[in-house]
Amino acid sequence: MPIVSVEAMRRAFFSTGAKYGDIVYLSRPADWHFQLTTPNSSSLYCYLNYNIKDGPVVLEFPATVGAGLFGSILDAWQVPLADVGPAGEDQGKGGKYLLLGPDFEGEPPPGYFALRSATYSGYAAFRAIPKTRSDEDTHKALALIKQLRLYPFSQSATSTAPRYIDIAGRLFDGTARMDDTLFDSLARMLNEEPVQTRDLVAMGQLRSLGIEQGKEFNPDTAMRAILKNAAAEAQQLFIDAITTITPYWPNSNWGSSSYIISGAQTSFTYQTADLLNVDDRGAMFFFACAAPQKLGAATLYLNGPRDRAGDFLDGGKSYSLHVPPNVPATQFWAVTVYDLETAAFIHESPKTEINSYQDLQKNDDGSVDVFFGPKAPSGKESNWIYTEPGKPWIAIFRFYGPEQRIHNKSWVLPDIERLN
Repeated sequence: MPIVSVEAMRRAFFSTGAKYGDIVYLSRPADWHFQLTTPNSSSLYCYLNYNIKDGPVVLEFPATVGAGLFGSILDAWQVPLADVGPAGEDQGKGGKYLLLGPDFEGEPPPGYFALRSATYSGYAAFRAIPKTRSDEDTHKALALIKQLRLYPFSQSATSTAPRYIDIAGRLFDGTARMDDTLFDSLARMLNEEPVQTRDLVAMGQLRSLGIEQGKEFNPDTAMRAILKNAAAEAQQLFIDAITTITPYWPNSNWGSSSYIISGAQTSFTYQTADLLNVDDRGAMFFFACAAPQKLGAATLYLNGPRDRAGDFLDGGKSYSLHVPPNVPATQFWAVTVYDLETAAFIHESPKTEINSYQDLQKNDDGSVDVFFGPKAPSGKESNWIYTEPGKPWIAIFRFYGPEQRIHNKSWVLPDIERLN
């Protein structure tokens, strides 16, 4: 799942006209066109792919002055190589990250944050966070993105001309298809990358499907039917994992899943001295991407897959969420809706998220009522998020700059309630 997801994101990257060395970004917060797994609609994203088959590559990252810019660099298996930005290797001061491939020998040159990758390809995803939503602060955040440089080590930054491609409002479909084509993607990636020791048994099993390094993958009609069913079965296993949560508060339907906990314990490699936890890893990279090497204290996310009655959330029904006053988030809070079957925004959704940056209707005590459904309640359009009839969905509530009152659980988020 992690390497197939990378292949899907890379195809989306190339579909914009981008090539290695280019950077795609959003000049405004994401809408439904940004089809990655569980992004938010609050940040300005930038994304790049790299390839070090022909030699090391340099990523120049700017000092984060005037806005926030942070994220992670990952290999083709979505193993984080480094966190970048204020909580990363450069500590917000900026610097040059040197990406070294599996064939690199010797000591890296001084003056770089040297990262050794077990694969030839990979990607980086960063979020630019303006201090406010003013045009001036947004410009400062976008200016940081345009200071990023990605170029071969054998060249200089001045001899290269990266392009910055604004994809706001353009379809960027980087989600993996959970059908037989998933195995076509897998075969392509495994033909590009060196085999990892941890995967030797899996490589032997894949031969029974016709997937083998150096050979064309050409399944017949009967095999494709088997593979299509297998991918659908895996998708349901991932959905089961996503919707099975450990409650954050007693008897709450907000919480987190086991794959987040095991991921954080292993820097999202899912590898311990005893096992490679492929089940949790698969669920994680079906549901998300660009995991950090170190899960920090800057954010806290809670999944909400069910309503107060314990039923799964139905896109054809109407619901509400009462957000109590004084949300314990120093920066902002947000609640976002995703298609449970893809873990991405609902296609053609007119509104994907409610956040505290927006001009919301508030109650006298400062609390906010959020509404979910195919249609906005009359007069409540500002506080409404779209859901599609016939599609199951899941919500994520995010606290940016979480305060002690959420960590000690003295502030409680009620469950989502069904209205009809």
